[in-house]
Parts: sequence; C-alpha cells; structure tokens
Amino acid sequence: MPIATSPALPAGTFARLDQPVLDAGAVVLRPWASADVAAVVTAYSDPGIQQWHARTMSEAEAQAWIAHWPDRWAQESGAGWALEVDGQAAGQVSLRRIDLHEACVELSYWVLPFARGRGVAPAALTTVTEWAFDLGVHRAQLDHSTRNSASCRVATKAGYLAEGTAVQRGLHADGWHDMHLHARVKAAPTHER
Repeated sequence: MPIATSPALPAGTFARLDQPVLDAGAVVLRPWASADVAAVVTAYSDPGIQQWHARTMSEAEAQAWIAHWPDRWAQESGAGWALEVDGQAAGQVSLRRIDLHEACVELSYWVLPFARGRGVAPAALTTVTEWAFDLGVHRAQLDHSTRNSASCRVATKAGYLAEGTAVQRGLHADGWHDMHLHARVKAAPTHER
C-alpha cells in the first residue's frame, strides 16, 4: 500500500555528513573508537546499567558493538556517541532509531559510575537532541522504566516532556516494567504539562 506522505527528511540527511564530534561543555560527544572496548565492557558489567539496559557484554561483543555504529550511520538507522569526560569514555548517548519519513529519533543513554551526578547525561542528551533538530528532526523521544527515577530526572533536565506510561512494555531481568515515554518536539515549549 503506497504511503500518502513524502518523507519529512530526505535520504542522506545524516549519511551525507561525517558523524560529528559535539561539544557539551565538560562532556565531549564523539564517535566510538576501538580503544573504548574496556569502557563498554565495564559499563555492561555495572549492575545499574545492566538493570535498566537488560544486557551484558563480553570483550568480543563490545568490539562488535563499537564496530556496528559506522554502518548504522551510513544506513541512517542509528548513531552512537561516546561521552568523553576528563579524557576518558564515561558513557554513551545514541539515536537508537532514526525514522527519516517521520523525522523522528529515539534515544538512549547511560553513564559510568565515576561520572554520575555531574550532569553528564542531561548535557549529552540536550546537545545531541538540539543537533538533531538542527538537521531537521521534528521529534525526539525516549522511554525508561517507571522504576528508573534517575533516567526520568535526566529526561526532564534535558527538556523532555513526560507523555505517558506504556503498561508492561519493557522486559527486564526482574520481569515486565511499565515504561515512561518522554519527548521533545522541535520548537515546542519544554515546560511540564
């Protein structure tokens, strides 16, 4: 069945560019590098990250995970950035999904324990969201377990409005979790409803 609307963003919106390095003050968002394998393994060994991202990662899996980001960029299906703090990888922010037709991106993030509580995640989320809006993205969204109050604070600090709750949408190690949906729309107010 034909789609009755044209894509909001043309093919090549992302892929025509090199993935940028983005400056968020004390945090630098840069493409992942092979030297970051240990940080990724450490992240997915951290109980806090495992709890909310429901995965672990071996060294070989971390290498493959890092290596897949350039292909996702080229295919315009996703993009991942390492969050560099004080010269070391301290977390990640990613466009988990890019939908050119709807000009919508879905984001995720995590921060290693040594960098938590320093505003790293809100700064990175704000920076990558505003960069995506500058490219023409209309809507940026994310979800998190309703039990993950830290992620809710990050989303709110980055101007994401709470839109609702999806009942038993996320499967975690301890069972099904309700998920909060947050979003920002380009040029929309960021106050709470």
